Amino acid sequence: MGVFRVERVTALSPDEAWRRITDWRAQAAQVPLTRLASVSPGPTCAGTRFTMRTGVGPVAFDDPMAVVRWEPPEEAGGTRGVCRVEKYGRVVGGWAELTVRAEGSGTRVTWVEELRPWGVPRWCDPLLDAGARRVFGRALRRVLDSGRGALRPPARG
Repeated sequence: MGVFRVERVTALSPDEAWRRITDWRAQAAQVPLTRLASVSPGPTCAGTRFTMRTGVGPVAFDDPMAVVRWEPPEEAGGTRGVCRVEKYGRVVGGWAELTVRAEGSGTRVTWVEELRPWGVPRWCDPLLDAGARRVFGRALRRVLDSGRGALRPPARG
């Protein structure tokens, strides 16, 4: 599967957008058939490990991940933050990078991800990419939108 990208622009501050997109439990609640199965103790930082469980009953798999880059907005003067997660499961590999950046009076949030489901042929990539963009785009919108930050599509150009 290739790399897909979804973006949203929100009225939220970079700090609040960051807090929401790095809330693993809230993120899992927005992805169909997925829940947060485990997370290392303490606040999230580089080295934090967590596992999402996707599926129903015996037809489910673990998606273990590790945070390898953790730069919250407060480390960049409150204007930008980057979190990179590496996937190291037996069913799905890849990585995800979540970025917040101040834009006007709000924040642009970008989710770029490479999903590598093991054993899936390359000719399935376009279909998987389109599905992933839809699922993760909706999840991102829902995580960010709590009624406070009106979302608008990113500007083209």
